[in-house]
Amino acid sequence: MAKKIKKVVLAYSGGLDTSVIVRWLIETYQCEVICFAADVGQKEELAGLKKKAISTGASKIYIEDLREEFARDFVFPALRANAIYEGTYLLGTSLARPLIAKKQIEIAKKEKADSVCHGATGKGNDQVRFELTYIALNPKINIISAWKDDNWTFDSRESMFDYAEKYGIPLPLTKDKPYSSDRNLLHISHEGAILEDTWAEPPEDIFVLTKSPEAAPDKPTYVEISFMKGNPVAIDGKKMSPAKLMDYINVLAGNNGIGRVDMVENRFVGMKSRGVYETPGGTVLWAAHRAVESITMDREVMLMRDSLIPKYAQLAYNGFWYAPEMKTLQAYIDSTQESVNGTARMKLYKGNCIVVGRKSPNSLYSEAFATFEKDQVYNQKDATGFIRLNGLRLRIQNILKNKP
Repeated sequence: MAKKIKKVVLAYSGGLDTSVIVRWLIETYQCEVICFAADVGQKEELAGLKKKAISTGASKIYIEDLREEFARDFVFPALRANAIYEGTYLLGTSLARPLIAKKQIEIAKKEKADSVCHGATGKGNDQVRFELTYIALNPKINIISAWKDDNWTFDSRESMFDYAEKYGIPLPLTKDKPYSSDRNLLHISHEGAILEDTWAEPPEDIFVLTKSPEAAPDKPTYVEISFMKGNPVAIDGKKMSPAKLMDYINVLAGNNGIGRVDMVENRFVGMKSRGVYETPGGTVLWAAHRAVESITMDREVMLMRDSLIPKYAQLAYNGFWYAPEMKTLQAYIDSTQESVNGTARMKLYKGNCIVVGRKSPNSLYSEAFATFEKDQVYNQKDATGFIRLNGLRLRIQNILKNKP
């Protein structure tokens, strides 16, 4: 017998899974379902969502504009850390899930709901990101994970399509083109169908945010991105809010064929998965941020920070955004960004994102020291003793190794 549930707040996107789950929750638990859709930059995907949720059986739907909060409090902190998972993935979906789950918990409190629900499968990472956030913010809330629920009878996407047809639930996917996509201000991801074959090239018609490099303009685009304490604050001298800045750079970079990634990643649950990502603006921002850091950060501080990038990315990817170790790590990262102020000039051309200039009022670069021309500040003979001391252990090792 199903557990007695009175009111559920469902993380709702209007996609296949959550569209089916609304009706399934009502049938299974005879409970009230309140949908919550977070606007984190999906654009037209939010159109008609209210009508669809209510017609499917939800008593109410919240649609909240979280774009600025997402960019400011989730994307930018990861940018300050230069966080990249497995050297390739800029964490687009990973960063959005804890924000969505946080708002779910807030709505559940407001509505006096006893449960929250998500539509992530038992194979993926999102289930962990949602549920670890629920636990961190309200450990007493009841969690319904539909795909892991004993009452869940669907065993494939095909069976869910049939269920949707039975109840007349409109879907953004079709049986012939069942790609799973997730879009926000930072990226759009594509998974499933032909993409499950790691040898198959992604068809061009799946891409949304980026032109192919072949179709990009033949003339390069130059753009200047300004940073303050590690955060992008202006493009070509024009100050913008975090969300508007990301929107702007996404279009600019996407038109130049920048930001496509095709990777096989290691999911937290233990399996490998192929994902095709479009992260146009993020790709440019990450490169520009690194360029400004190159002239403003101390060498040893940068080395230590860089050693923490894999851990930061892993924590974000695995859903530990609200864990104490993440809070501590972010505090260190942010302390390294105090002097990361300046501007990077970027050249965007047919899929290439090239740094062609950088400047900063806090620059540690000195032409007087770095020049190959005659200078009055550096005695090159000083390097002789420096090298001899650093080579001492190598000299001793060789002598002992070859001792008769």
